[in-house]
Amino acid sequence: MTWTFLDDPELRRNLLATGTLIFALILSRFAVLRTIRNMKVSSDAMRRRWTASVRNLVLIGLGLGVMVIWASELQAFAVSVVAIAAAIVLATKELIMCVSGSILRATSGSFAIGDRVEMGGVRGDVIDSTLLSTTLLEVGPGHQRTGRAVVVPNSVMLSGGVTNETFMDRYVVHVMTLPIKAEDDWRSAEETLLAVANDACADFVEPARAFMDRLSDKHSLPKFSVEPRVLVAMPKAGELELVLRVPTPVRERGRTEQRILRTFLERRRGDAAVVPPREDADTSLF
Repeated sequence: MTWTFLDDPELRRNLLATGTLIFALILSRFAVLRTIRNMKVSSDAMRRRWTASVRNLVLIGLGLGVMVIWASELQAFAVSVVAIAAAIVLATKELIMCVSGSILRATSGSFAIGDRVEMGGVRGDVIDSTLLSTTLLEVGPGHQRTGRAVVVPNSVMLSGGVTNETFMDRYVVHVMTLPIKAEDDWRSAEETLLAVANDACADFVEPARAFMDRLSDKHSLPKFSVEPRVLVAMPKAGELELVLRVPTPVRERGRTEQRILRTFLERRRGDAAVVPPREDADTSLF
């Protein structure tokens, strides 16, 4: 059998140095332990501690010596390992981000199956969640389901965040926006809209207030009003917006919004000041 790898003089020097180091450490350990056994100490526990310390020092010396002797070879090996690791990370970057997003969701409790969320620009009800992706039953305009299932990679939770519209579980404060012309009677429109909202939400106000109070106490938050409220906004010159805030059950926001809008338009029929709500109207929560 031919040991061709021993033809390398540097390799022979390293092997010889390693053998010499091991022999020297074994000899030193033997001599020190013999000295400890012959010493008079106060207790056997101290002798055992010294013996263990010598053993650990020998191992540390062996590790450091091998690293010094084989430094060039270890450096080349480390570079190869780093290059391989970098290639693996680049090839599996998206998978790693998806798994990280899943871990973030599990540790933060940001949403669960059945919640209505918006993530990655998609809004819908969560019907499945795996290690790599989340499946949403899409919800379109008017809070109506489209019937389409959208699979969203969990990696979007690391960059875009997640909006959980059902975080409050039972009741939410819903916002809808109605644009009107600045020169028309916005005070009359405001009074009509507020009256319609009070009628539509009469059954929700007290339960919603009690629920919000419990939620505030649980999370040490200041209590806030849930009664219907109308704010006036001016997005640009010559235009006004009536921003209505109303309490509603989580799963009935679409019905409540349509009930208010239809009743409001019926009461102001023939008034050209009111135009249909914009499609991009804000329906986020306060």
